[in-house]
Amino acid sequence: MDTLDTLRAKYLQGVAAAADEAALEDVRLAALGKKGEVSLKMRELGQMSPEQRLTAGPALNALKDELDAALRARKAALADAALDERLKAEWLDVTLPARPRPRGTIHPVSQVMEELTAIFADMGFAVAEGPQIESDWYNFDALNIPPEHPARQEHDTFFMARAADDTRPPHVLRTHTSPVQIRAMTEKGAPIRVIAPGRVYRMDMDQTHAPMFHQVEGLAIDRNLSMANLKWVLEEFCRAFFEVPNVDLRFRASHFPFTEPSAEVDIRCSWAGGQLKIGEGDSWLEILGSGMVHPKVLKAAGVDPDQWQGFAFGMGIDRIAMLKYGIPDLRAFFDSDLRWLRHYGFAALDMPTLHGGLSR
Repeated sequence: MDTLDTLRAKYLQGVAAAADEAALEDVRLAALGKKGEVSLKMRELGQMSPEQRLTAGPALNALKDELDAALRARKAALADAALDERLKAEWLDVTLPARPRPRGTIHPVSQVMEELTAIFADMGFAVAEGPQIESDWYNFDALNIPPEHPARQEHDTFFMARAADDTRPPHVLRTHTSPVQIRAMTEKGAPIRVIAPGRVYRMDMDQTHAPMFHQVEGLAIDRNLSMANLKWVLEEFCRAFFEVPNVDLRFRASHFPFTEPSAEVDIRCSWAGGQLKIGEGDSWLEILGSGMVHPKVLKAAGVDPDQWQGFAFGMGIDRIAMLKYGIPDLRAFFDSDLRWLRHYGFAALDMPTLHGGLSR
């Protein structure tokens, strides 16, 4: 028994003195490991008489359990101490100012494209895309634009250079995103509802025009669509985009080769105090062109005009961005002036949604 008391005192002292888990594991192996002193004592029980085992067996088991409990308690204490040290090192003052937001901003054109996508997606329109270098057929012929039309002259359109003996059809920098409508109908047929936002090119440059700018065009084809459906879609769009409860649109008869009938669309507004307000006042502002898709355009895209009909519309993204956000000069959109971008830009993580507010 004196031997067991000596082992108890020795290893309890060793457990208490262990400074880390590695030292504690050394103590455990020395006492309770396969070749530990207590384990070796347990093996000696087989050499004892039954009377001796009745006394030594319970004593050895009690010592083993006591050392095991001491080892577990010390291991838990060391883990708690390590956690406390870690928490002290990783302590964070939650009252400190937050990290500054990234300085980069979203360009107004990109922001408005996202707003347009959110609005029209809510009305069931998908986004369609196409190449910026288009064939003469997609850009003009398929859209019922005759060869003598002014838009097909070099003073209005950027034609791609080609060799004198090149017999391939001419290609242009697309003058509108209408070719995307042809490609979408050719690929998917009817019914279809798409918008086609993108970059377009025309030979024009002043305060409200640029040789490169952005447009969005919409197309809806079904069996029984009419101008009434077009009017509803445009009213809902204007109400959501300009974030006003009511809008008043005026449709004026016009002419576009790819729609018949065609209409320019004006929105009621006021300029009181030099500030534009949408949906009120006695002034009108032209914002887009629209109409019912011409039967020849449907035929060119492989859609039977006797079975299907629909409407189309188009507007300048840069122009409606200027109207909504009070940007006075179109040319500033393309100057890459960081001061201008910081002033008119949008936070990178604030994605526009209809339920959360488009421009917040």
